[in-house]
Amino acid sequence: MAVKKILVVGAGNMGAGIAQLCAQQGFDAVLSDISLDFCTKAKERIDKGLQKRVEKGKMEDSERVAILSRIALAGDLTPARECDFVIESVLEQIEIKRKVFTQLDEMAGKDVIFCTNTTSLPISEIAEATRRPEKVVQMHFFNPPTIMKLVEIMPGKKTAPETIKAAEEMAKLLGKDPVVCKNEAPAGIVSRVLGQLLNEATWLAESGVAEPADIDKAMKLGANHPMGPFELLDLIGLDVHRAKMQTLAAALNDPRYKHPKIVDKLIEEGRLGKKVGKGFYDYE
Repeated sequence: MAVKKILVVGAGNMGAGIAQLCAQQGFDAVLSDISLDFCTKAKERIDKGLQKRVEKGKMEDSERVAILSRIALAGDLTPARECDFVIESVLEQIEIKRKVFTQLDEMAGKDVIFCTNTTSLPISEIAEATRRPEKVVQMHFFNPPTIMKLVEIMPGKKTAPETIKAAEEMAKLLGKDPVVCKNEAPAGIVSRVLGQLLNEATWLAESGVAEPADIDKAMKLGANHPMGPFELLDLIGLDVHRAKMQTLAAALNDPRYKHPKIVDKLIEEGRLGKKVGKGFYDYE
């Protein structure tokens, strides 16, 4: 696949991680958001992480400099005119994603594939905002994108087979081991299975069965999980988890995806997880 430059839309943790991944694999990447300042801060975070690897002897400083040189920044979507492949990772709100895809459709070349990193929103509804629904597909990366090996690929109702194949090939070029879903379904594989597990853990804590730390310990020692459910919730972000569960509960009309009030309470207190220094645990 003749891809040289990749546009990553959304400079949050996932978008920045995907841009870093692209650059580490030798691609030129453009990280775009509604504010150039967001992108500048994201690149500073990337550099900080790379510097830690250099300090630990896991990377040469020349490699750090080379990776950063392959990440350009933009405060709008105009780089879509010169990019060969697009990966979107903006907020999990369908109206925002549809607006982004409409604008991308107006700027990008007719053969450019659009990938959405959504975890729970319908691919087909996002694709309908473009004139190329056959070239829209889900590429769901996992956090952190530079480390986690899985990429879930899912088609929309009109996604062409060659688009799915191109996304699978791109995932492999980025050093990932993709899984391709046969049909479009809310939240795919991992988020559906994991959502119920994380919900059950929070229900246990809210009902007073055990403390979060003990539930985490039980799942790590008893189920051989590398990370406890509350540690994982803090890593994902409680707001992200809640939004995903609300979407699934509405789409599937399934009470198993209903989250307890303890999640709402922590979000109201600003305890969104590791990204802000506090969630179920304090990281400051």
